[in-house]
Amino acid sequence: MSTHEAKTEPVADPHARLERAFIEEYLHERGYSLKELHNLPEALAHQLMTEASTYASSKLTEVEARARFVDKVHDAMPRQ
Repeated sequence: MSTHEAKTEPVADPHARLERAFIEEYLHERGYSLKELHNLPEALAHQLMTEASTYASSKLTEVEARARFVDKVHDAMPRQ
């Protein structure tokens, strides 16, 4: 890298932390954690992560829909 090239870091997905929190929430509700998944049988760990990912995806969709609704309500309000 030359001295003129800027060092840039990849832009993180803005929802990644929230998605991980939803995955951890799902696992916790079933008595597991992300840290212990590697100790489980592969089939069970895969099933749990599939279910947790589906759960997180649906929760993220819900959050995004609520945000769009709030934006729509704010846009519809008369400006003073």
